[in-house]
Amino acid sequence: MMHRAIVPVATMLAIQVMISLSVLALSVMMPAVAADLAIDPKLVGIFTAIIYGVAAVTALAAAEPIVRLGAVRICQAALLMAAIGLAFNALSMVAATVIAVIFIGAAQGPINPASAHVLAARVPREWFGMVFSLKQTGVPIGFALAGLIFPLLLHLVGWRGASLVAAAAAVVTALVVELLRSSLDAVVTAGKPSIGIGRSIRFVFAHRELRVLGLSAIVYVIAQHTFTFYLVTYLYEHCGLSIARAGFLLSASQIVGTAVRLVSGGMSDRLPRMQLLGWTGVGMTLGCIAVGLLEPDTPFWLIGLAVVGYGAVVISWNGTSQAEFAHLSPPGEAAAVASVQTALAFSGAVIGPPIFALIASLASYRMAFFAVAACVLVAAMWQIAAARRPQSA
Repeated sequence: MMHRAIVPVATMLAIQVMISLSVLALSVMMPAVAADLAIDPKLVGIFTAIIYGVAAVTALAAAEPIVRLGAVRICQAALLMAAIGLAFNALSMVAATVIAVIFIGAAQGPINPASAHVLAARVPREWFGMVFSLKQTGVPIGFALAGLIFPLLLHLVGWRGASLVAAAAAVVTALVVELLRSSLDAVVTAGKPSIGIGRSIRFVFAHRELRVLGLSAIVYVIAQHTFTFYLVTYLYEHCGLSIARAGFLLSASQIVGTAVRLVSGGMSDRLPRMQLLGWTGVGMTLGCIAVGLLEPDTPFWLIGLAVVGYGAVVISWNGTSQAEFAHLSPPGEAAAVASVQTALAFSGAVIGPPIFALIASLASYRMAFFAVAACVLVAAMWQIAAARRPQSA
């Protein structure tokens, strides 16, 4: 059974890598983009909110088309939307950049529901934690590649050229995936049509464990995305690091986080996932405080330790959360329930970065990180307490 799952897992992983690289592209390039367009680099928070606001809507809208047209076909459409967005960004106009983030957001939304639809049908439930976490390593891998590749491309071809190179890579990925589409979609699209997203929303909020997981995911995503999307700008503005050094630390945190995510996924197949997610939140709280305490004169090795330590844990949780959602989903409804989880999680990316930017502008980066840490700690304690109660039927 696991042997049969290798191709779909690898396919979903590759798609996730390319989409994640596209999502982080503007954030890594933001200091250069902002200088050319004469805008505040902190606008990356607004752009991030647009990306994930659109992604939350398209995640919910994707449940029916995934079943009707095929999960891989929807992923190909997402890759092409990412390519269009990156190409728009190369036009070097503020309005074009806004259009770019809308397309990139539309690309981001369907990926998790599509992956859940494919993997839930092909992977034994006792391996959900490891497999969903493995698929989700596409996020830190994509982010790490963005942190490494885009500073290099900025030096070689500028940010406009870098956007076009990434757009071409997304198109190539969509074409390569076509080689596998017919077999994967033929397997996973057979059966009943989707039962509708409205019923799945009601199911999630009526189910105690899913309700706690879904609402806590909002907070965890706030921590994850304020770290990921503000790190380069924060280290550049507050700590005085170059874009290249800040990008290197972002990449290092994603690489270490990839390993931690796999370990966490394996543990979640042996331990109660809700409890594991709660203690992960405690670690996130400590890491967030450590990053917030950094000063301009902090030694580089200590900055690196805080950043990599926090980054490793703040990106480690999502595969475990998705695995539990898939595990608790009714048979045949993994895509619809995953759409709800994705929309909830992405809503944290909508509200979190702008609020973080507001606190950083009115008070300081330190107070912004401390506010995030406080919210994460509340969500962590809620999950730990919920894990101690008997599971819902």
